[in-house]
Amino acid sequence: MVNRNLLRQYEPSADQLQEELSAAFEEGGLADWLPAEEQEFKDNNLVTGRVRKVTADFVWVDVGYKSEGAIEVREWFDEGAGQVVLPQPGDEVEVLLEAVEDETGAVVLSFYKAKRQKQWREVVEKHREGDVVSGTVLRKIKGGLLVNIGVHAFLPASQVDVRRPQDIGAYVGQTVECKIAVIDEARRNIVVSRRKLLEDRREEMKKKLLAEIDVGQVRKGVVKNITQFGAFVDLGGIDGLLHVTDMAWNRVSNPADVVRIDEELEVMVLKVDRDKEKIALGLKQKTPSPWATVADKYPVGSRHSGEVVNVMSYGAFVKLEPGVEGLVHISEMSWTQRVNHPNELVQTGDKVEVQVLNINKEKQEISLGMKQVQPNPWDKVAERYPPGTVVSGVVRNLTNYGAFVEIEEGIDGLLHVSDMSWVRKVAHPSEVVQKGDKVTCVVLNVDQERKRIALGLKQMASDPWEGDIPGRYKPGEVKKGKVTKLTNFGVFVELEPGLEGLLHISELSDQKVESPEDVVKVGDELEVKVLRVDVADRKIGLSRKRLDWKRGEGEEGGEGEEPTEAKGPTLPKRELRGGTGSARGQLINMPEPPSETK
Repeated sequence: MVNRNLLRQYEPSADQLQEELSAAFEEGGLADWLPAEEQEFKDNNLVTGRVRKVTADFVWVDVGYKSEGAIEVREWFDEGAGQVVLPQPGDEVEVLLEAVEDETGAVVLSFYKAKRQKQWREVVEKHREGDVVSGTVLRKIKGGLLVNIGVHAFLPASQVDVRRPQDIGAYVGQTVECKIAVIDEARRNIVVSRRKLLEDRREEMKKKLLAEIDVGQVRKGVVKNITQFGAFVDLGGIDGLLHVTDMAWNRVSNPADVVRIDEELEVMVLKVDRDKEKIALGLKQKTPSPWATVADKYPVGSRHSGEVVNVMSYGAFVKLEPGVEGLVHISEMSWTQRVNHPNELVQTGDKVEVQVLNINKEKQEISLGMKQVQPNPWDKVAERYPPGTVVSGVVRNLTNYGAFVEIEEGIDGLLHVSDMSWVRKVAHPSEVVQKGDKVTCVVLNVDQERKRIALGLKQMASDPWEGDIPGRYKPGEVKKGKVTKLTNFGVFVELEPGLEGLLHISELSDQKVESPEDVVKVGDELEVKVLRVDVADRKIGLSRKRLDWKRGEGEEGGEGEEPTEAKGPTLPKRELRGGTGSARGQLINMPEPPSETK
């Protein structure tokens, strides 16, 4: 049996017990370890607890419930410090009671969620939609950026800047100012817009800028965008256009060679359109124009060295100095060579010698010539090729009126169709020569001023019309020939190679002929009588119906000859006309029929 009197002798007093408890619980006493009476243990409530111990994986927190809660160490990650900052045993912390007990009966706590819930309440109580907030860009997420403004807010990519940047990831780590666009309390989401804030500020700056900006002012700006035709410079509220032609006095092919994105520039205001809110800017206008002294430095007739900076189909641009370029037209590149494209003679970057031909200071244009610095071969053409000189050359080109023969490089002579044959009527030069043929001609004339040489092919032989043809073709003689061409007024008959006579339609038959095709065809062999040989006009008149007529029957020069059969009175002589040339009238006059005797 237990002796209770003996036990009471060793039982500590109430004061001793209180001292023992105080020492055991360190400072604060037992009351600090008991839960506050006002704490309500319900799911998703914020409760206060005390850290009991910290291990490698968990922080154990006692909230005064039937069990302690284990919170993972990672929930104590401090985004500002960039590392896990753990509490110490005994620290009082506020946590979220996610569940009174889980499947094991343990209380479920979250320090991270409690922290976010408190931050959300603070932000919502302090800010409204449209307020300006500042935050640090944490990271790039799908569709935009995550910004810490006290809580995590979403910054869409389209709202990062006025012009969407190529890489929004460049903003990570930066502190940005934004406007709150949407607060969704139900989902605890906040959407912010930096673009809206910038646009509002730019609108205020634009009004101020338009009120004070004027032509001729020099202002500072930042290059915001570069295009093929220039660059846009932010003047503080409005972007002005710095055109490529106003970047430098010299030629600028690529604006990126002169300016860079985000570069600060001093530019001159060239034009202001307040209604359309457009500003034209200039960079080269800050320095004197080199064209101010062009006439003194490059007088007409002077020769200079330059660099080919651009080649076009119509010529080449040559830089005489930075900002001063002149055009060498394709016609001013060579005295003799036929240049189809300037690239045949020059390339970009070539050094060339030129002569100043003309200056238009108002239009800032200089006409240059390359051939003028070389001797002109046409200056001595007349001396080298006087009329009568026999030359050989290659047919370079054919036209309807003749052939161009190159007698030396760059020097062509014209062989006209009328100077190709004494006896043949040449309709096109291809009937006599072909492109690429080598021919020998005689120089007929040299026009020094117009740079033309007339050549003759037929003049290489004597004129057969001066003796040969009249001696072999006399009126009244019968010849054989081939029909070469039919016309509405008659037939051309080739009597020998290159020599043709005209058989007029009235001389085809004793009967009336409506069309030569009714009587003969091209290629037919015919016997014809020579009616006339016109040496002056180089024509031979022929007749087919007079083959059986004797001299005196209406034939010029036929006196003393009698017709085979007397069919009427002798016809008087009449002047013969016509032929292969342009003489008017018929080849012969038709005799009138004798009157019938009744």
